[in-house]
Amino acid sequence: MPPPLRATAHARKPKTLDPTRQAAPQVFERLREMIVALELIPGAVLARNELADMFGVSQTPVRDALIKLSAEGLVDIFPQHATVVSRIDIAQALQAHFLRRAIELEVAATLATDPTDLLVAQLRAQVDIQAALASGDDYGRFIEADREFHRLMYLAAGVPDLFDLVRRRSGHVDRLRRLHLPSSGKAKAVVRDHKRIIEAIAAADPDGARERVREHLSGTLGQIDQIRTRHPDYVV
Repeated sequence: MPPPLRATAHARKPKTLDPTRQAAPQVFERLREMIVALELIPGAVLARNELADMFGVSQTPVRDALIKLSAEGLVDIFPQHATVVSRIDIAQALQAHFLRRAIELEVAATLATDPTDLLVAQLRAQVDIQAALASGDDYGRFIEADREFHRLMYLAAGVPDLFDLVRRRSGHVDRLRRLHLPSSGKAKAVVRDHKRIIEAIAAADPDGARERVREHLSGTLGQIDQIRTRHPDYVV
């Protein structure tokens, strides 16, 4: 068992939940965001009573959220003992990356087959937001802008449900990316890659779009050994 690191000692207090929506899905989303952002670090113990107080809910929606997080491999539940934020599983990260790459290669090629001025303008506007954030250290906002760039591509290709599928599978690889993002030049490289993807789409070059996506998605996975060396307690 990992050492007992309390959830509330390692995370900011979440925003108040929306009373017009069910509590369990909101608790799940907030906890998932906190885990992927490493506000809840691998090995942190998640006490139901503390989480219930944190979110202002009963323990039932907290329990349901933790079960769903367990299904995604983001927490380990030890019955009658503790629930712990899982360590980053490289094998699961590689499988999630394989899935995402297979889908996004075809998404980019589809968009490049018949690009529209509106789509290109939307993607460029989103990259401009990322570029403005690339020189700072607000990694959370940068990652949100990155996620929105890719979501726009899936939406334009007519496969928004596949974006949700990939996201549900990507908790481990997303945490690797979060560890890699502060590396020198990484944020600017992401922006550069996105611009190259847009250029290939705008040029109606499906093969080029596939290749630019392939290059873009190879960055973090090529640094696994270095990430593991820097963060041995976080990675399986």
